[in-house]
Amino acid sequence: MKNFIFLTFILLFLNSCSRHELDWLVLSPNNVDGLTNLKFLISGFTTTIYISLVSIFISIILGLLIAIPSLAKNKFLTYINIGYVEIVRAIPLLVLILWIYYGLPIMTGVSFSPFVSGIIALSISESAFQAEIFRAGISSIKKSQWEAGSSLGFSFFKKLRLIILPQAIKNILPAIGNQFVYVLKMSSLVSIIGIGDLTRKANELVVTTYRPLEIYTFLIFEYLILILIVSYFVRKFEKKLEKSN
Repeated sequence: MKNFIFLTFILLFLNSCSRHELDWLVLSPNNVDGLTNLKFLISGFTTTIYISLVSIFISIILGLLIAIPSLAKNKFLTYINIGYVEIVRAIPLLVLILWIYYGLPIMTGVSFSPFVSGIIALSISESAFQAEIFRAGISSIKKSQWEAGSSLGFSFFKKLRLIILPQAIKNILPAIGNQFVYVLKMSSLVSIIGIGDLTRKANELVVTTYRPLEIYTFLIFEYLILILIVSYFVRKFEKKLEKSN
């Protein structure tokens, strides 16, 4: 079934190309304009990677802080955790980006640059998923580990820091790696507020060259290469963790 869908997609793509006069000279390194366009498109890699790394780092910290109340016996704190996760996951990332950049300044008078707004939106959106990853990872640790910490006279946070988290993090690192791949893909949405990532560079070049098929096809390959490289290292890291266990 998967092979049939893939073959159908290829046939449709080739059929579309046959009815469209392709002009790859617009991205050819053999001429000045093509080389300039290539450099312009590739320059978006740095922004895409940087905004993704910063966002995933902040979201991990937020996710941990949000996951902690779910461990408490207090129902009110548990409801806060559940409420945050469900509300944030229900908000489309694109809508959140637009609201933080355009809506927040109107409501609070506090405005952020497009870059900071993009990071805030990505971090908040991703933090809900990270919170669930941490909750599941911490919950997977046996109750006896908590009891061992209690027998040593450790406080809740000391047990969490010294006993539980070191074991939980080892279990959840593969999931965090997979979420990084997700953030890389979702970072393309920040282009809507003017951040010069891969997608924004492609959009700007389409406006000046009027060659959307060639440029967006190249954009697909840019993301494909980036995601495949990151996925390769994530899988390699997962295997390394399995061997260490």
